[in-house]
Amino acid sequence: MNKSDLIDEMAKDAGISKIAAKKALNSILENIEKSLSNGQKVTIVGFGSWSVGHRAAREGRNPRTGQTIKLSARKVVKFRPGSELKGGSDDTGPMKNY
Repeated sequence: MNKSDLIDEMAKDAGISKIAAKKALNSILENIEKSLSNGQKVTIVGFGSWSVGHRAAREGRNPRTGQTIKLSARKVVKFRPGSELKGGSDDTGPMKNY
């Protein structure tokens, strides 16, 4: 499912126009991005949590030449699925086979 498919489903499920669904989805995504860029954790109970992690500087290799290169430290977004998304203890959620 891509973004436009998600907008279509949101509009259908909520009984709203695709324009309203697109505005709602964009607002959600922008606010998640804004919170993460400020270093805050975002949690939607039952669905999951996004947080900012730190990856230390390290050495890597150029796969084409095999030459060692330095990779700088960076921030990365981490996602942990919530209990309802994972299926909890009864393994009935959408991720039960993963």
